[in-house]
Amino acid sequence: MTGTRLVDDCFAHSKDMLLHHEALAILRERISAVTVPESLPLAKTLERILAADITAPRDVPLADNSAVDGYAFRHSDFDETGGFFRLRQRIAAGHASDALLAPWSAARIFTGAVIPPGADTVAMQEDCEPHRQDGQDFVIVPQGLRKGANCRKAGEDVPSGTTILKAGHRLRPQDLAAVASTGLADVSVFGRLRVGLVSTGDELRRPGDLISLGDVYDANHFLLQGLCAGLPVDAEDLGIIRDDASLVETALSEASERFDVVLTTGGASRGEEDHIHKALDRLGTRHMWRLAVKPGRPMMFGQIGACTFLGLPGNPVAAMVSFLLYARPVISVMAGGAFLEPQRFQIPADFEVVNKKPDRREFYRGYLEYDGNGRPGLRKYGPDGSGLITGLREADGLIEIREETRSVKKGDPVTFLPFSGFGIR
Repeated sequence: MTGTRLVDDCFAHSKDMLLHHEALAILRERISAVTVPESLPLAKTLERILAADITAPRDVPLADNSAVDGYAFRHSDFDETGGFFRLRQRIAAGHASDALLAPWSAARIFTGAVIPPGADTVAMQEDCEPHRQDGQDFVIVPQGLRKGANCRKAGEDVPSGTTILKAGHRLRPQDLAAVASTGLADVSVFGRLRVGLVSTGDELRRPGDLISLGDVYDANHFLLQGLCAGLPVDAEDLGIIRDDASLVETALSEASERFDVVLTTGGASRGEEDHIHKALDRLGTRHMWRLAVKPGRPMMFGQIGACTFLGLPGNPVAAMVSFLLYARPVISVMAGGAFLEPQRFQIPADFEVVNKKPDRREFYRGYLEYDGNGRPGLRKYGPDGSGLITGLREADGLIEIREETRSVKKGDPVTFLPFSGFGIR
């Protein structure tokens, strides 16, 4: 029997498919910030993106201060045998003294307190011996202490005028601490991006609804809602749209007038009941579709008027991979931030891949395991099906296999993209 052989790989692709790096290049070229800066109290800026550089208006710390509880003195009064100092002052944090410390005198000082004028060294209280003689308090400081010991210099952390954070930076808890240390109370940040979340499919039901044979619960909405929660966006649930061309087109048209980004899942392939790409073509412009990537081939990018459209595959694994690799950096840039690149680590493979398809980038779910010597190895989660949510839950991240790679043997270095690098804990 002769004739054309059917291709049995549902991810087989034709030459019109975009490679992974080509898709990223298109996204980088066509996306820019769209949100408007606003000034907010520092306490309300966590995870927001800076709209302007932050420069320290003063030294941090503001003055020389003690790093320990102890005794401040002039190192020039110190000799090889140590020092015997009269106690003349007591200085607690928040109670600076302007009295000049006399020669061969010491000040009892506490952590964070300003070093008194004339002093330049602090001895830890554990190393000193308090002493009282003839009604006068003294302290004995042992030998060997270097000049400037246990003193934190003014501006040691941040000198005045230093740019500590640049526009486009996403504010983390430690960044808020740094800004607070300079005394700045308000920060200019970009407004939150408006994102509409759309699920498509006659088969979809929401948790709590009755389910029949052939129905599935809409896991993708909760997946994407959670992924958006780690970004500076306001994500709104636009519900489930049935597989009806007119309903899909109407829903996308209305959403494009209300949101900066419309993010859909499902209906992105070429099937008779896949209406997303057709609606996008009628309403706006499609810039990207069909990638040489597994999973995530039908990932779609376009625009409807001023609204950016991102169409993700319907299978949960493909939806998550597509979001992390393509939608997440797009949303970040539109919200005023950087084009987010995933963290990548080279780790020995503890699995094998035989006869990988050429010219396609593949992403497996993977997790780390350590041998008896603490050396990491990268395991591949068993089933590869893009509808299997368990693999996402069990994995620590994604294993990236480049287009030119045809096979992987145990011990080969492979690229690992940890979920933590995407902000997923």
